[in-house]
Amino acid sequence: MAVAADPSRKKPSSSSHRITLAIVAVVALLGVAGAGFWYFNAHAEKGDAPSPPAPAQYLPMSPPFVVNLDETPMGPRYLQVEVQLVTRDPLATQELTRHEPALRARLLMLFAQQTYDGVATREGKESLRDQALAEVQALMTEETGAPQAESLLFTSFVTQ
Repeated sequence: MAVAADPSRKKPSSSSHRITLAIVAVVALLGVAGAGFWYFNAHAEKGDAPSPPAPAQYLPMSPPFVVNLDETPMGPRYLQVEVQLVTRDPLATQELTRHEPALRARLLMLFAQQTYDGVATREGKESLRDQALAEVQALMTEETGAPQAESLLFTSFVTQ
């Protein structure tokens, strides 16, 4: 059975058809533009994130430092400590190695000024580590114009 076209129903004009297509096209373009903006903005933010630091390089100072501790009413006391310097600059390791005799001299003087009670606690050890790093950085800044060492580690710490 065939259905006859309703003569009262108007056929859409070609201009209203074009307007509808134009609106659809504009909405699609806005969607694509918004997605592109979001994509590039998201990647630009990732580019602003700090890059991971360079790998740490450890420079052991051998042999271990051994000093007499000051102010010990119980008789002679000793401190033996192994030190490693930390840097992330490969050229800094060369500078630190070159100046190791002067660094050892400064650190020996610092370690020899310590008391048994002063290094018995964690806080005392951390304070000594901070002082030792400050000595290293001060000498290296005098000699090279830059601190060179980022950190100083005690890899062995013995008092007796």
